[in-house]
Amino acid sequence: MQSRRDELVDTALRLFYTRGFNATGIDKILAEAGVAKMTLYKHFRSKEELILAALNRRDEQFRNWLMGEMEKASPRPRERLLAMFDALEDWFNGRAFKGLGFNGCAFINAASEFGDHQHPIHRTAAEHKQRIVDYLEPLCRQAGAEDPAALAEQLALLKEGAIATAQVRGMPAASRTARAIAETLIPA
Repeated sequence: MQSRRDELVDTALRLFYTRGFNATGIDKILAEAGVAKMTLYKHFRSKEELILAALNRRDEQFRNWLMGEMEKASPRPRERLLAMFDALEDWFNGRAFKGLGFNGCAFINAASEFGDHQHPIHRTAAEHKQRIVDYLEPLCRQAGAEDPAALAEQLALLKEGAIATAQVRGMPAASRTARAIAETLIPA
């Protein structure tokens, strides 16, 4: 059974992801979570703290999902790297994260709403993106890349471009285009 704090964080994450961080009021979150304001302030001193908790939850969910999809695709590093784009296609087409659908990237959305690079919410979004690069780099090394750090950054950029294209242009096939480009970047 979920704790009241977990219910609050999960509800906040869903609403922030589908409606936006600044556009979602605390009263809406409390009503949907079925908790009192006292419960909120027992766990979080501010809406900002709740946003950070929601982003940390999303970071854990997303990385566990993405890495799990990549790892189950193949034991071979090259295929795992390419599987990232197959996983993205599933996400873009609503086949991942039941109940959330695809509303772009919560971290890109957060960074755009909290544009100051020193803001804790923006920094949390940037840290999530760096964790993805940090995961990709050893796979790039195992795949035989001459410069694993550079290849990890290139693949992460392709991933981000596919996410933005799928969100902005409604093109779930963007993941296939990114995968095709990745195939030319990753050593055979």
